Amino acid sequence: MSHPLTVTPVATVIGGHQEPSDDYQGGVESVIRLHDGYPLETLQGLGEFSHLTVVWHFHRASPDDVALHARSPRGNPRWPATGTFVHRNHRRPNQLATSYPRLLRVEGRDLRVTDLDAVDGTPVIDLAPYFPQMGPRGPVGVPPWVAEMLPDYWRDADQR
Repeated sequence: MSHPLTVTPVATVIGGHQEPSDDYQGGVESVIRLHDGYPLETLQGLGEFSHLTVVWHFHRASPDDVALHARSPRGNPRWPATGTFVHRNHRRPNQLATSYPRLLRVEGRDLRVTDLDAVDGTPVIDLAPYFPQMGPRGPVGVPPWVAEMLPDYWRDADQR
């Protein structure tokens, strides 16, 4: 059995999405504000990158909502029942997510981003620049139901 891991958020999401949503995540600007305990120089050079890797916590989710069983994505019986680690929502054991928002600019402690699918107040566990050289190697394969489920995921929020 593994031992508990204690992590401290490095930043907080300010603005952007106000409520969690399954779709329409695109076109919304928000700020990732670095906590005061970190020197500004920890962000030095970050503004040269176009995208970030952001690990964040589903802070509005309840630990009681974790689902350790196979289920159909979004409760849709047309899609096959898949296990907990196939889903990318808050019902995961540690209720963590990883996102790749576009970095618009760095303003002091504020990282202005767009296309971050976290909500206002979200604790950011870690952040780093996205390096495409460290992305997946070779073709990426997913089952057909993923594209069927997510056609509106990155559609701009104002198009609801």
